Amino acid sequence: MIESILDPNRPYSRLAIDLIFTKAKTAMQKEALIRGGDGIALYIDVYTGKTLRGGDAYDYEHLRSSEAIHTQLKSSLTDEQIALVVNCTENVGVTLRCINQSKGKRKMEDWLNNPANIIKNNIDLKLTKANLKKADGGIERMVEILRGL
Repeated sequence: MIESILDPNRPYSRLAIDLIFTKAKTAMQKEALIRGGDGIALYIDVYTGKTLRGGDAYDYEHLRSSEAIHTQLKSSLTDEQIALVVNCTENVGVTLRCINQSKGKRKMEDWLNNPANIIKNNIDLKLTKANLKKADGGIERMVEILRGL
């Protein structure tokens, strides 16, 4: 049975990822409400550094895409384990909906190769790169934990 679960050719599925993503978003919302201090959630955009408040047009964002992580790890981790990796604290943030929709499924570095994206969306490159590095570290940490390294 474990062989079929770890089939390196199995298709990408968001089912397990979304179950944990929902829990991660709920926890983030609770923390943001406390940070806000006035009953309105308070976030900092992971790409611009701007303050986002409840009611603003923002999305919860996987800094490194769930599909890319699944593709990379499906031969060595189950979908449930991959969901834990994808949703590690360092890989989930908040950004403006327009940025999330513009980026789509592209890797952030590829999206940043278009200078118009940086200018139009007021991207803070130093902050963005620091958050991507942090996401990569969190992903690596979770993989090591799950592999028992």
